[in-house]
Amino acid sequence: MSELTLTLIKLGFLAVLWLFVLSAVSVIRTDIFGTKVSTPKPPKGQKQAKPQKAKRTKRVRGAPRTLQIVDGPNAGQSVPLGTEPILLGRGTDAAIRLDDDYVSTRHARFATNGEQWFVEDLGSTNGTYIGSQRITSPEPVAIGTSVRLGKTIVELRK
Repeated sequence: MSELTLTLIKLGFLAVLWLFVLSAVSVIRTDIFGTKVSTPKPPKGQKQAKPQKAKRTKRVRGAPRTLQIVDGPNAGQSVPLGTEPILLGRGTDAAIRLDDDYVSTRHARFATNGEQWFVEDLGSTNGTYIGSQRITSPEPVAIGTSVRLGKTIVELRK
């Protein structure tokens, strides 16, 4: 091989190595600081819309009222349930921020269709489990059913 070919191979390898290092640093930065959330600004000449009041909804008898952490580093924490989805993970945008090394930044989401609650894994590394079954699509969750995310166990409660 000529000297020019070897130099080009060395430079190509060095470029690939730097791309790997920069992508690793980017992932670590996102994991530590989370993602930036910004609200869009209205175009010039328009006033910013006022926040609307939350609509009250009737509670169905026997429906769960809270999502509670039963076991794990955050045991005892709970979030009241409404109509909005609840995000669980280590990220800053999570409704319940988990201090569990085995939980992803955006790990799982609890959402309702108005009648029943569902849990959905958001592409986490270690998975989300109902009992011993790993879920891959939104699955219905009943009151008192244990859902495991890493070392953390959560349940819907009345």
